Amino acid sequence: MATTASKTSGYPAIGSKAPAFSCPGSNGKTVKLSDFKGRKAVVLYFYPRDNTPGCTKEACGFRDATAELKEAGVEVLGVSPDSIESHGKFSDKYSLPFVLLSDKDHKVCQAYGVWQEKKMAGRRYMGVVRTTFVIDKQGKIAHVFENVKVAGHTEEVLVWVTTNL
Repeated sequence: MATTASKTSGYPAIGSKAPAFSCPGSNGKTVKLSDFKGRKAVVLYFYPRDNTPGCTKEACGFRDATAELKEAGVEVLGVSPDSIESHGKFSDKYSLPFVLLSDKDHKVCQAYGVWQEKKMAGRRYMGVVRTTFVIDKQGKIAHVFENVKVAGHTEEVLVWVTTNL
């Protein structure tokens, strides 16, 4: 379920300026948030890892909704700590029509508050908490989808952007 960012979540607040970033992209270019300012809203989704079941389903969901999202004036960008090489293979394998950004040093993940302690099988580790941000054309955080469940997420994002942007 989508919720708004809270002061305790560590996510940028709704209405605040989205943290700037510059990352290598799967398109072979460096992508900056400022590239979209004044032109397009951005759906910035953070995911843990290329080629895992949930991340693949999420990426393919955004792929399948690309036409509707573009019609709504939205650019989709995926972010994970994976390498450009991994992103390129993942993007090619699933014909992803949007850019995946490599955040190997976790700086973008940290700026957006998604690099958090996680637990699995009794072990604690740092990783990406699946989160999606909608950034408006002015570069401000318009909405935050926290604790994303992959099933139905793309539809949830699509409904939000088409009714609120």
